[in-house]
Amino acid sequence: MAQTVTRTFDILERTLNEFPREDALGGKKGSEWYTYSTAEYHRKSHQFAMGLMALGLKKGDKVATVTNNRPEWNFADMGMAMTGVVHVPIYPTLGEEEYRYILKHAEVKMILVGDAKLHEKILPLANLLELPFVYSFDEVEGVKNYQEVLELGESKSGELADKLEEIKASITPDDLATLIYTSGTTGVPKGVMLTQENLVSNFVSHAAMHHLGKDHRVISFLPLCHVYERSVNYHFQYKGMGVYYVGNLSQIVGAIREIKPHMFNSVPRLLEKVYDGFVAKGKELSGIKKALYFWALDLTQHFEYNKKYGPILSLKIRIADKLIYSKWREALGGNIVYVVSGGAALQPRIARVLGMAGMYNLEGYGLTETSPVIAVNNPAKNEMKIGTVGPILDGVEVKIANDGEILCKGPGVMKGYYKAPELTDEVIDENGWFHTGDIGIMEEGKYLKITDRKKEIFKLSGGKYIAPQMIENKLKASNLIEQVMVIGANEKFASALISPNFPLLHDWAAQHKLHYEDNKALIQLPEVVSLIQKEVSKINKTLGSHEQINRIRLVCEEWSPASGELSPTLKLRRNMVAVKYQHLIDDIYSVRKQSEVAY
Repeated sequence: MAQTVTRTFDILERTLNEFPREDALGGKKGSEWYTYSTAEYHRKSHQFAMGLMALGLKKGDKVATVTNNRPEWNFADMGMAMTGVVHVPIYPTLGEEEYRYILKHAEVKMILVGDAKLHEKILPLANLLELPFVYSFDEVEGVKNYQEVLELGESKSGELADKLEEIKASITPDDLATLIYTSGTTGVPKGVMLTQENLVSNFVSHAAMHHLGKDHRVISFLPLCHVYERSVNYHFQYKGMGVYYVGNLSQIVGAIREIKPHMFNSVPRLLEKVYDGFVAKGKELSGIKKALYFWALDLTQHFEYNKKYGPILSLKIRIADKLIYSKWREALGGNIVYVVSGGAALQPRIARVLGMAGMYNLEGYGLTETSPVIAVNNPAKNEMKIGTVGPILDGVEVKIANDGEILCKGPGVMKGYYKAPELTDEVIDENGWFHTGDIGIMEEGKYLKITDRKKEIFKLSGGKYIAPQMIENKLKASNLIEQVMVIGANEKFASALISPNFPLLHDWAAQHKLHYEDNKALIQLPEVVSLIQKEVSKINKTLGSHEQINRIRLVCEEWSPASGELSPTLKLRRNMVAVKYQHLIDDIYSVRKQSEVAY
């Protein structure tokens, strides 16, 4: 009989009894992969739990982790869950002010950092806040190592093992499991309180959406400190899959080739890079090979889930698969069945390219406050539709408010914001509905489609509304546009700040023998401005007259979380971008001819 899971750490007993494997968890040191068996995972998690107890930590205390993905993160996470200690996972890319705020606000008593660099960043704050315990996952000279917690737990197991079992038995689904601080796009971070039930109800539901399990492997490279990757991490383990962790995004391609995973979790930006790679590969070819390649690429526009193709199209697809699509699968390890996508809207053309090659994209939607999944495309039920985030997750209720906002109710909705009941009351109404802040519609009465963020919709001076995300997603469908922000609140017309795809632009400039010193000079070339304007003009034809982008300005910087224009989850930080480029915005809306386009 299958083991019931009501707390995250119940996964340990379930996998030990039902899905034992030698590679339950995997990681990489240098060029070598290493693994932990299910039994080792079980043992080390219990050792860590007893180590926390021996250090004097107790139920309700907060422990933070600041690290890139690694298998050992799970020992700490499960050890905390078993003892009732609240896990506060923090992005390793934050600035000093955000770290200080979170560590102080959460009243953290212990920090586990990933490596020497993060230790150097965190130590001054730990000293300032007089935190008693700072450990490192990597071996760092002069720094306590997490292995010491395991060894302490092991040495005290004789006196603490029974006590730990008592504590585990006392942990209820309603107990607080984690505090996740939302990076947000404005203001200070908010601590989202998620219980054991919040987390478990969610991952048990979305784990049922596919047939993969104990015979399959996955890689995990999105940050485990984000609830999206963390929830799917539990999901993978709950199904007995072998999980290999990639701590550096530059290692993803190598990891895919070496591990040959059957599934992974991604964000649209990374899948766009995969698509760009496919296109670039075709451009390297010549003659008949190039023609065949792009014929096969164009054929993918016919893809829809559960669609029956006619005999001629079916034959074309079989030929394209043998010649081209099989090579795409091979480039992603040869075993991919599903790619989960979330965090932002995925371009439908990318879902079609992956789908036609037999790698189904499971696009979903959710928020930290909903643990996170609200809806996801579901192959187990044959309920999948490109351009939507799929049907509502089992156990979750959704309704669309009169103003179009998506409201959600269910066991995944957070307990509230830590130390901020007034903020909690702003988003959870008296009937228990969580107000997501997203605008959406139901297609065919079944599939949820996100159209924009409620707070991001703005009004032109003429009274017409603009939904910027929808326009931005269309613009980013161009290979030449890497990032874009649509602006124009209270102005006569909409405009856009555009960060081009500089690697592609460099290639184009070289082919056209254009000379420039740097990106700043490149974006001022009339030929480049004209090129981007043509892309914008194409999109304008698909928009309503008031939605069309009237003016553009190109920027010479590539936007990223490190430089502040994007959040750690790669969402646009509109306020940051607006402040940084206020001079361009002022220039756009100065007294000029409305038809003028400049850089």
